[in-house]
Amino acid sequence: MSLVADDFVVPLCFDGPGFRMEPLGPQHNERDHDAWMSSIDHIRETPDFPDGAWPTSMTLESNLADLVRHAKDFEDRSGFTYSVLDGDDVIGCVYIYPSPTADASVSSWVRASRAEMDVVTWQAISTWLEIDWPFTTIDYGAR
Repeated sequence: MSLVADDFVVPLCFDGPGFRMEPLGPQHNERDHDAWMSSIDHIRETPDFPDGAWPTSMTLESNLADLVRHAKDFEDRSGFTYSVLDGDDVIGCVYIYPSPTADASVSSWVRASRAEMDVVTWQAISTWLEIDWPFTTIDYGAR
């Protein structure tokens, strides 16, 4: 089931202060894997990841399968995952998926070595969602 109406043009990029976003896909595998594997404790301390269920250690091959699944969700319009980049470096990720209590559930993380970008990305993404997306209500943990 589509998260957004068929006539909504899903953004394929977003430029924020000090970062840009593009749909997460297999081309990000090694950089994405390195970003979150080096930041497990930091991500678990980030709003929206409090239960410790993710992240857990994963092989590069398993990560690739996960990225393929996210890309398929994007293609099917059932969820939208973006890689957060600084140049070619993956510094985080944003997930936009269905919510039982709002129009969308959004979560994001940044790698531990770029922790200063957490509030920056959260603020910019929150504004982007309000302006460019068709959601009235969004669950997105405040920073």
